[in-house]
Amino acid sequence: MPVFGIGTWMLGGNAQVDPNNDDARDIAAIKAGLEHGLTHIDTAEMYAAGHAEELVAEAIKGHDRDQLFIASKAWPSHFSCDAIQIAAESSLKRLKTDYLDLYMLHKPNDDIPLEETMRGLDKLVERGLIKYIGVSNFAVARLQKAQALSGNKIVVNQVHYNLISREPETSGLLEYCQQNEIILSAWRPLQKGGLLDVGILIEMSEKYGKSPAQVAINWLVSQPNVVTISTMRSVKHLKENLGALDWQMDTNDIEKLRCEFPGQCAVSPDVPLS
Repeated sequence: MPVFGIGTWMLGGNAQVDPNNDDARDIAAIKAGLEHGLTHIDTAEMYAAGHAEELVAEAIKGHDRDQLFIASKAWPSHFSCDAIQIAAESSLKRLKTDYLDLYMLHKPNDDIPLEETMRGLDKLVERGLIKYIGVSNFAVARLQKAQALSGNKIVVNQVHYNLISREPETSGLLEYCQQNEIILSAWRPLQKGGLLDVGILIEMSEKYGKSPAQVAINWLVSQPNVVTISTMRSVKHLKENLGALDWQMDTNDIEKLRCEFPGQCAVSPDVPLS
């Protein structure tokens, strides 16, 4: 699984389609990422009510599908065994592809038995519609339960993780994923830019000759079993984020940022694990 991916949250709209959205710009942004060597695209049926998936379909036209890693997510209201079949089929139709490399549960849903949901995911694998299964925003106990109920390995848990939001560390989730060969996919790696004007990050930026954003992303992907995704709507933003890759911080600096970065939240301020 590529360590850095193209996020599509807010492309095409929020939870609904934005009629004023510049679709051509968003398609061009995804295409630019592909042209610069990125192959991992992360989307979801909830993003702009499925329209983000349609934008991805336009962007990947002409690309070798086997060279792409496309991930999508099912919304909790579709977690019954039958409903998740329809949800996955609908995502595939919007994406204009025959299969997903990764299909995740978008967030926990206690109203539908997890056993039924995992059975639905296993069925999708058996049908050849998805290659791998994953979850999102699952705490350790729920992840362990999902593992016990699944006939296929859970390969990803996508969670809120960055220099400020440290719940995967404080809850033991990061360590559990690292010990059990599960990828932790970090969303919102830069906290919407809210963590960049910080002394220790500027210090590291000057040391490595990188921007604060590049250091923050590198800190994530330098850790075992951690990848990240970011929505990038301009080539400038794309190129800056790409500068976070293919270099390595010293282990001491990784730990210094882990221990000394100010304002850390032990529980996600946006979407806590559950």
